[in-house]
Amino acid sequence: MKVLVTGGAGYIGSHTCVRLIENGHEIAVLDNLSNSNEKALQRVKSITGADFKFYKADLLDKEALNSVFSNERYDAVIHFAGLKAVGESVEIPLKYYANNVSGTINLCEAMKNNNVKKLVFSSSATVYGNPKSLPITEDFPVGATNPYGQTKLMIEYILKDLYLSDNSWDIALLRYFNPIGAHPSGLIGEDPRGIPNNLLPYISQVAVGRLPYLNVYGNDYDTPDGSGVRDYIHVIDLADGHIKAIDKLNANPGLVTYNLGTGNGFSVFEMIRAYEKASKRKIEYKIMPRRQGDIAACYANTDKAKNELGFQTLYGIDDMCESSWKWQEMNPNGYK
Repeated sequence: MKVLVTGGAGYIGSHTCVRLIENGHEIAVLDNLSNSNEKALQRVKSITGADFKFYKADLLDKEALNSVFSNERYDAVIHFAGLKAVGESVEIPLKYYANNVSGTINLCEAMKNNNVKKLVFSSSATVYGNPKSLPITEDFPVGATNPYGQTKLMIEYILKDLYLSDNSWDIALLRYFNPIGAHPSGLIGEDPRGIPNNLLPYISQVAVGRLPYLNVYGNDYDTPDGSGVRDYIHVIDLADGHIKAIDKLNANPGLVTYNLGTGNGFSVFEMIRAYEKASKRKIEYKIMPRRQGDIAACYANTDKAKNELGFQTLYGIDDMCESSWKWQEMNPNGYK
């Protein structure tokens, strides 16, 4: 298949580009590089030996978006592009709603105008809000606790309404848990701009000496050690979930929703210890107040993805931390 990957220069997008090519798909990438680096795409080409087109464009620019679709014919779109930091979304919610929701509407309009009706959407476990119990299944009530999660939930509603209006669409909503790790080559990995918002890149930058210590936001949650518990999934496993989703769309499933996680929860302090083991370095940290919008624990029930997609994770927490450290050690300043 020929797949357009929006946000393909980003962390998850770049790893998915590698796996798409390795599984025989052709790709093109659209990215505005607001929180990514074109060097990631150069390294995707180096890893795979494949060439592909890159369009530096913004989903809010309808004219640029339409030109991307007029230049090539696509069979499907994987949609990663969007702002993604929970804490930042609380501070600048209007920017998140404008970028994530409006950008997706523009993308869907361009797809419809060009008769491209297979879409894999990068959603999030944040749509579950503060879950009533664990593990989380796809039929749990939804209700995000922060603007970032609300944008993902709004987009899910929009895509459901789009499918109801025209069931010739095939749409997969993939609710990610917490992707970490890096490509085993160490050539591509997570390279956030500014102070990282997510745990692992923050830990890795402390380990490599870019940051003096880790802020641990809350140690008084109702969890075994008081720190937040999350379901961490290796980014390669997550990328493979998109390959499975693309295969599923070829069977014309209509609209489907899947959790992509491991089904296991690890606390912040457990992650610190695992990273210390991988890097052989001490991770200094300070306890900070809880962040608005954060919840105590979140991990997936992945039975549906296993049964319907044949999706199974291969990497454990040690693999995740070791590959993350290899990336960070090889690239102490990221792609710079």
